[in-house]
Amino acid sequence: MGEEEVSNKQVILKHYVSGYPKESDMEFKNTIIKLNVPEGSSNVVLLKNLYLSCDPYMRGRMKKIEGSYVESFTPGSPITGYGVAKVLESGDSNFQKDDLVWGMTGWEEYSIVTATQTLFKIHDKDVPLSYYTGILGMPGMTAYAGFYEVCSPRKGETVFVSAASGAVGQLVGQFAKMLGCYVVGSAGTKEKVDLLKSKFGFDEAFNYKEEQDLDAALKRSFHNFHTERDPILVCISYFPDGIDIYFENVGGKMLDAVLVNMKLHGRIAVCGMISQYNLEQAEGVHNLFCLITKRIRMEGFIVTEYYHLYPKYLEMIIPQIKAGKVVYVEDVAEGLESAPSALVGLFSGRNIGKQVVVISRG
Repeated sequence: MGEEEVSNKQVILKHYVSGYPKESDMEFKNTIIKLNVPEGSSNVVLLKNLYLSCDPYMRGRMKKIEGSYVESFTPGSPITGYGVAKVLESGDSNFQKDDLVWGMTGWEEYSIVTATQTLFKIHDKDVPLSYYTGILGMPGMTAYAGFYEVCSPRKGETVFVSAASGAVGQLVGQFAKMLGCYVVGSAGTKEKVDLLKSKFGFDEAFNYKEEQDLDAALKRSFHNFHTERDPILVCISYFPDGIDIYFENVGGKMLDAVLVNMKLHGRIAVCGMISQYNLEQAEGVHNLFCLITKRIRMEGFIVTEYYHLYPKYLEMIIPQIKAGKVVYVEDVAEGLESAPSALVGLFSGRNIGKQVVVISRG
């Protein structure tokens, strides 16, 4: 492509963050980039970024961490994360010009990626490209691996999903229903609760912000049913006999409440703990003794250790998407300039569904 130079807008992390992240913790920078792979470079690709993924794990990268599964962001440098991009030029024989890929890229208009082993070539283009930031990307694989591989589910079991309307939770609930499980989800607004039941097919759902006692909420919830004459207060039991599987996205008080409501030999897949990410001092969990008395298996997992299953996952999920048997809700922000706000919004629950940022549609 010669030595063509273009402006490259970037989202920069200004400094490490304590407490809740703010848009002002990030800034925009315009640089100049040459639209070519440096001569003699192998395993390097030049990408035009199309879609960026906003994910809760990125909060941990905004502070100085050591010994984690993922490195901290570097203050003064562009934020990095999952995205969908077009290959403009390649020094890697596995990728050709105009290939579409998803994987780790920069929060910028163009990126030079040296870790090409983190990129997946996109073959099926009969679905929205943005899905490769979600249902067909890291969040989809997270739901698949966490539910099927970690939880070892069986038909007829009871399943509880926290943060159930998010990028991962909405899929876990649908996978559980496909298997014939009874599924309840929690979310933070009435709109999200309604979505869980009307769109994603959850059997029940509740707004955890309206519950003073989460333990009681898991055991029962009171609903008003209006007749022609008078409203009737009816008690609906969510888990009268306990929970077989808990897909953990929240931590804190929710985890404590779930532990006392688990069945014998229940399984907990620990995917995330978003309630703890912005605390300077993490909350303690008080009911861990239940792991012993109930013989519960509680296991954390990292999705990258399951990427070898990605082809198998695609074989399962793409026909389900095309047949309309699995649905996916995205919250789309337009333009790179909207990315800081979109990322910060994750931690106040502002997004409905998978948060995506569109940089370019082609």
